[in-house]
Amino acid sequence: MKPILTLLYCLAISIVTQAQIPVLLDTDANNELDDQHAIAYMLFNNDVFDIVGITVNATNNGGGIDQHMEEALRVVQLCGYQDKVKVVPGASKDYQEILPDLDKPNFDGNKAVDFIIRAAHEQENRKLVVVPIGTLTNVALALAKDSTIAPLIRVVWLGSNWPEKGEYNLINDTTAINPVIENRQLELEICTVRYGEPSGTAAVDVSVSEIRQKMEGLGPSLDAPVSGRHGGKFSTFGDYSIELFENIGDERRSLFDVCALAVVKDPRWAKPVKVPAPKLVGDGWVEQPQNSHHIIFWEHFNRDAILTDFYKSMQQQ
Repeated sequence: MKPILTLLYCLAISIVTQAQIPVLLDTDANNELDDQHAIAYMLFNNDVFDIVGITVNATNNGGGIDQHMEEALRVVQLCGYQDKVKVVPGASKDYQEILPDLDKPNFDGNKAVDFIIRAAHEQENRKLVVVPIGTLTNVALALAKDSTIAPLIRVVWLGSNWPEKGEYNLINDTTAINPVIENRQLELEICTVRYGEPSGTAAVDVSVSEIRQKMEGLGPSLDAPVSGRHGGKFSTFGDYSIELFENIGDERRSLFDVCALAVVKDPRWAKPVKVPAPKLVGDGWVEQPQNSHHIIFWEHFNRDAILTDFYKSMQQQ
């Protein structure tokens, strides 16, 4: 995207962000540790985000849907939002596996799919921003069940190594990708990951020692401590954050998922690239330069700005 177009795009988004942004977060919360920090970041930015709710999906790591739900609920409770934000279970299987059962009342993921559809229609003159930070399964199913929501939502997905192949969220349900990308009525943006590269969300990384220094005791303090995923009892999200980092097994870890919410909050913190919508074949991309349908890929995330805002959001609670 040319610099003048980038500026115009950011200005257009900034006009929208002057009012609260209705956000629905879709997460595989028990996967590693970035989902938990994204949930906390959203909840602690409730002056910017009108938090519609949280839907959950299961990916290969972290167990079944019940365990992903348990972790999402744990973080919501640690942030002091257990009675304020609805957390809804979603899909365990792939989009293509579930699609034939979509007309049945209790198909896999029905609660999350129906919640997304209902939330999209309830926004009146506002566009619901759906932020999937796991697979695109719940979103693809919602669009398949009710195509009228496409112009009512903006999807900002954390996924893919575009233009290179692979990436965890993508490979966990490749069948959901093309149905979403090919929807011409849908406003779709994808935050690239690009492991080991400076241009994707992988570059927004922090060390265990930095988390120990920055996060201790941050967030509201609960009267009744909450049991952690790896054991122990925690009264603040900040202390749980430290525990998550200490148990992940790496000295540095990326806060991939936080970046998707960060660019919704302030699009100046990354660079949008508008391209003719590509097609996924296997786990790799096939460019379609003649395609008149365009989507946005976000890249070159401002690590310092995003992390500064993340810590500031934690400290204000």
